[in-house]
Amino acid sequence: MDEMKAKIRNVPDFPKAGILFYDITTLLREPVGLRAAIDSLATPFENHGIEMVVGIESRGFIFGAAVAYQLGAGFTPVRKPGKLPSRIVRKTYDLEYGTDALEIHDDALVRGQRVLIVDDLLATGGTARATADLVQGLGGEVCALAFLIELVALNGRTRLGAETVHTVLKY
Repeated sequence: MDEMKAKIRNVPDFPKAGILFYDITTLLREPVGLRAAIDSLATPFENHGIEMVVGIESRGFIFGAAVAYQLGAGFTPVRKPGKLPSRIVRKTYDLEYGTDALEIHDDALVRGQRVLIVDDLLATGGTARATADLVQGLGGEVCALAFLIELVALNGRTRLGAETVHTVLKY
């Protein structure tokens, strides 16, 4: 895991002063780093009967599609408003200052389908919680959530309740 952390670029004061941004593009550009990230996200779920991977916009698409392929599952995106072309279900959720929303196609899941939610980062947990609510609202069974990075001090796990949370790298 230290090798993966060493491949992630730290960018101070991005996107605003006081924030330390973990830039995963430097990890993704190296074949060994990319493979290690995908394997670390997928391997724990190889025998869990995952039928659908839901990737959260936008870096969750990178990891989610590859994890779905590795698990022999389907993939569906959860997007910011206005990006999906068909009928959608929307979930609005609170941010530190204001609100945001996520959308999923209303036919993206089959009732009872076993779902793994994937994203690059678990911070406060709001986006992941909203995604889990969307999946459950469509009748999907959230088996687990998997993240490449967890910002432990932000305590995002607490918003995810009883769901299983797997993180690869902790900061």
